Formats: sequence, C-alpha cells, structure tokens
Amino acid sequence: MNKYKKLMGNTLVFAIGQLSAKLLSFFLLRLYTGVLAENEYSKADLLYSTLNVLVPIVTFSMADAIIRFGLDKAYDRRKVYTSANFMTLIGMTIFAATTPLWNLTSYYNGYTFLLFVYCFFSVFRLQASYYIRACGYVRLFAIDGIFATLTQFLFNLLFMLVLKLGITGYILSFIASDLISFICLILFGRLNRSFDFKFIDADLIKEMLKFSAPLIPTYLLWWITQYSDKFFVIRMVGETANGIYAVSYKIPTLLMLVTTMFYNAWQMSSIEEKDSSTLGKFYRNVFGAYTSIIYLAAGALILIVKPMLAMLTPAGKYEGAELYTPILIIAMIFQCFCQFLSSIYSVKKKSFNSLFTALTAAAVNILLNLLLIKQFKVYGAAIATAASYFVCFAVRIFDARQFIPFKVDFLRLGLNTAVLIGMCILSVKQPKLHIVWLIILFCLLLLFNFAALYRTAKKILSSRKNRTRTA
Repeated sequence: MNKYKKLMGNTLVFAIGQLSAKLLSFFLLRLYTGVLAENEYSKADLLYSTLNVLVPIVTFSMADAIIRFGLDKAYDRRKVYTSANFMTLIGMTIFAATTPLWNLTSYYNGYTFLLFVYCFFSVFRLQASYYIRACGYVRLFAIDGIFATLTQFLFNLLFMLVLKLGITGYILSFIASDLISFICLILFGRLNRSFDFKFIDADLIKEMLKFSAPLIPTYLLWWITQYSDKFFVIRMVGETANGIYAVSYKIPTLLMLVTTMFYNAWQMSSIEEKDSSTLGKFYRNVFGAYTSIIYLAAGALILIVKPMLAMLTPAGKYEGAELYTPILIIAMIFQCFCQFLSSIYSVKKKSFNSLFTALTAAAVNILLNLLLIKQFKVYGAAIATAASYFVCFAVRIFDARQFIPFKVDFLRLGLNTAVLIGMCILSVKQPKLHIVWLIILFCLLLLFNFAALYRTAKKILSSRKNRTRTA
C-alpha cells in the first residue's frame, strides 16, 4: 500500500475514534464548570495535571517503549508487553510506598488514595491500548477511545450530578472508566495471550530502559512547561484566576486533538519506514501538509473563541478566559510541531536529544513565569507558555534534522506565524471591525497553505489512479 495512503487511512481510523471521544470529553467542560466553583475546578484540574506527570515516572515511560519496540519486527511483541508491565508493577509498588508523603501538602491531602488508584488503572489501561496499536489493531484502539469517553461521561453524570460527590466524583469517573476500558481491551485484544512472566526478557528490559529512561525527565520537563504556570498563577494571582486560566486552556487543546489523531498514525508510519532511503522526502511532504492543517485549525479556533466559551461555561462564571485563549492557541501550535519532530528522536532512539530540548523549554517557561506573571498576571503565564514552546521548536527543527534531514519552508512558517499573531492581537484587543479583519487574515492563511495541502492530496490520489490502471 502507498505509504501516504496508509498514513491517511490510519489517520482517518484514529480520527473516527478519537474525534468523537475527545469532543465528548471537551463538552464535559460544561458539566465541570457548572458543578464546580472556580477554585474547585482549579484543584480538580491540578489533580488531573499531577496524573499526567506521574504516569511516565511510575511506569518508567514503558508505554513509549511498547510502541517503539512493539512496531519493530526485530522484537517479540509478547516479550515487549510482558517486560513493560513487569517494570510498571515495580514502579507502582514504589509509588504505593511513597503515597503517605503526598498528604503533607494541602493540594493533595484527602485525595492521595484516590490519586494512587486513578494512576494504577490509568497506566495499565494506557499500556494495553498502546500494545493494541503496536499490534496494528487500529480499529479496536479507536473504538476503545470512544467507549472510554462514553463511560467517563456516564460516570460523571452519576458521581457529580446524581451523587454530588464534587472533586471526588470527578476522580472516580476516570477510575471507573479506565477500569472498564482495561477489562475490555484484555478481552477483545486477547492480551492474556501476550502477558506471561515467562516472556520477561532481562536483556530486552535493559534495551527498553535505555530508550525510555531519558523520556521520564523529558515528560517531567514537559509537564513543568505545560502546568508550572498554573502553580505560579495560584501562588501569585489566586486559585480563582487559575480556574479561569484552566478553562482558557480547553479550546487550545482541540489543536492537540487534531495532532494526536495524526500523530498516532504518523508514529506507526515513521517507525515502519525507518530504513527507507526516501524517509527525508517523506518527512518533508508530510510536515508541509501537517503544518498547514495546524495553522488553519488554529486560525479557525481564534475566529470562534468567544462563542465557544460562552457555550461551554455558565453565564457570569470564568469571565476573561476568552482573552487568554488566543495566546494559548499560539502556544499549542508550536507544541504540535514539537510533537511531530519528536517522532525523529523515537525512530532513531535519540531520547537524550528529546530530553535536552524539553529542558530548554522548561527553563524558558519558569524564567518567564517569574518575570511576567508578577507584572502581567494571567497574561504573563500565557505568554510564557507560548514563548517556551516556540523556543523548543526552534531548537528541535535544527537538532532533529541532523538524524533525518528534510527541507523546511521557513518562509511559509514565518508568514503563517505572523498572521496568527495578528489574529491573536485582534482577538485580545477587539478593535472596531475586528471580526472583519480576523476573516481577512484567515483568508491569508488559506492562501499560504493551499499549495502544501494540494501537493499531498495529489500524491494520495495519483497513487490510487495508478493502482486502478494496473488492475
């Protein structure tokens, strides 16, 4: 099968599953903001953020190793999956022994046990879903995404609306959803055939750890980049302000929805094509189309920020979130680009380069948070986040191409970025006729990105025509 068509096909499968799942999850924001006060939502968001940093630490980032080694035909998938779960069991045991320490901070006091249970089922469900993807069961992976989000929605209604358990209900809904999803993956993916302690391979574990160990501090640094601003806002501005800021993050995460659907398919294609002599050209063409889609999606989101937030939040609550959202959309663009480039480090097993670039982003983020939040409040946090992701992208675009050289149209990237910054300023300042100017600038984005999208579509369609003629 033509590699472009295969990439598109896998992307569409992931899109069907993840788009419906993530959109349903996104609209749960209306439930959360309606049930929880600003300060309560701030704490709930902090607990969720904490899980994101705990998962790679307690699992030794084995989920990434499952994908990298599971897709590589040189390794026995059963050994990969069993060895990964064995290491995760060790990590969870260590985590269990340290849970009493979490009660020493007021942020987690009273939620420590729930956080452990949440983490336990989350990590094993995550690794099961990654293994399913490594085996090529993309439809099952996509269906699981829909099912997990649907059960999460139902449990949210039960625990938060019916039983009125507040933050506890918020966490319980994730636990119940992950548990049911994990059981279903075991049954339908027949994972019992792939997990057996006789498949534990000490040499393979060493090789997997060599790849995954640098990703642990990398994820920690990404977490610092993405979430440290929330801690700074809590300390320097207040929990209510952080609740508003957390809501302003929700629309920008739709960009990550777009890129995650693609990245799941791209990760498979890039690893499978790792020995191809045309890999550089493949990267160039895909990166051109990918950046075009991201820029257009970002522009569209900036156009509809205000009505979307009005729909997702109760009247009179979380006011001001629409002013920070456009800046965070700019930040998310460069996070998406950084994620794409991370596939090079994965293919070439250059985890330390991923660590170094993430360290750069985290350092810039902390420094700018300290400098900007004091003067510009929540605006400062949003600007610091955008600047840190841009710096990371600037470093990666030169560093990663040492391992897989491919051409980049820097002029087009610069023009697109300039137009989006203009849209961001208009959206925040809201001068007279700003809607008209926003539409004009969005049309410019269409003009700048049409060629890249057209070239990629042509490659996919031409391969289909050639196959039809052969038949």
